[in-house]
Amino acid sequence: MPEFLHYHLAYYLFVIGFPALLSIIAIPSILHVARVRHLYDDIGHFRKQHDHGIPRLGGVAIFVSFAITALVFSIINKFFPISYLLIASIILFAMGLKDDLSGVNSSTKFMVQFIVALILVVFGDIRLTSMYGVFGIYQISFTISCALSVLVIIMIINAFNLIDGIDGLAAITGIIVNSVFAILFIYIHQYESAVISLILVGSIAGFLKFNIPPAKIFMGDTGSLFIGLISVVMAIKLIELNKFAVDHNPQIYAAPALTVAILIVPIFDTLRVFFIRIISGISPFTADRNHVHHRILRLGYTHLQTTLILAVLNLISIGLVLAFSNLGNFALIAIIFTISMLFNWAITFLIRSKDREDVALRNLFA
Repeated sequence: MPEFLHYHLAYYLFVIGFPALLSIIAIPSILHVARVRHLYDDIGHFRKQHDHGIPRLGGVAIFVSFAITALVFSIINKFFPISYLLIASIILFAMGLKDDLSGVNSSTKFMVQFIVALILVVFGDIRLTSMYGVFGIYQISFTISCALSVLVIIMIINAFNLIDGIDGLAAITGIIVNSVFAILFIYIHQYESAVISLILVGSIAGFLKFNIPPAKIFMGDTGSLFIGLISVVMAIKLIELNKFAVDHNPQIYAAPALTVAILIVPIFDTLRVFFIRIISGISPFTADRNHVHHRILRLGYTHLQTTLILAVLNLISIGLVLAFSNLGNFALIAIIFTISMLFNWAITFLIRSKDREDVALRNLFA
């Protein structure tokens, strides 16, 4: 292996290992403080999967490990607005921490997320500037670009928050998502963006040591919202770096479809539960136990098995887009969502068959 490749590999391993070590060192202290101050998850809440108190401050370790490593070791240049990313992260972290400690009402959450999204879009210029051929649309105005970008950022932030319902799921999804982003950024020689993704991977990996079932700590809103924020920023950067232009041909074709595939687990689950709640005449923000991971648990799978099932679905979606990238964004996104809906339909069939103690064709439909 050439010397420069040894250097790059060592550097990437370091930016993963250093934040992982920081998380591993920080979490025992967080657990101690949580025990002394009785800062536990809400026992007995209908959405909770545990019958004993577990601290939900793991996101503090993830955020602090990420911030320290990003400030000290990441490559900073004018093409990546790390300062605005950190400002937005600090604001979201503060809100998430308050929510984990004492609760925050939904309107305040939305307002803070809206402000965070505006900072990234308007000041950081992290925004989608085209529809990339989806629905046959390419060019969009600056106003629509900003509005679309703010909407996407808020949606993905909340999507990661919504999948944080069982041990390991949000963490492993965050690792898969940002590992793939890092590989793709390295492939197109965007090393600064790759480093940011890898730092998050390391920060989550250190936390995951304490979150694999049986979990000793949860990441809480502090962690899930932060992972969603970094993931959506990386998603927008990847799409924008690979859009078609008069003087630029992308290195990764169908980047929007590939990004949807990378984020399909939180995206599909969020759109599905919101749609069901709306057609049922209730608020889309009403908490329930109808998420995909809850439904898989009803089949008798453990938290770890459920997480691995969804991880495999994620990887299959990514592989399909990479294999058939010539089909175009619209067709690929349609295929990804069709596969996800068929997967959900299969779960419905299995749940009905289990509840009725009868495997019958009618269970597919009612």
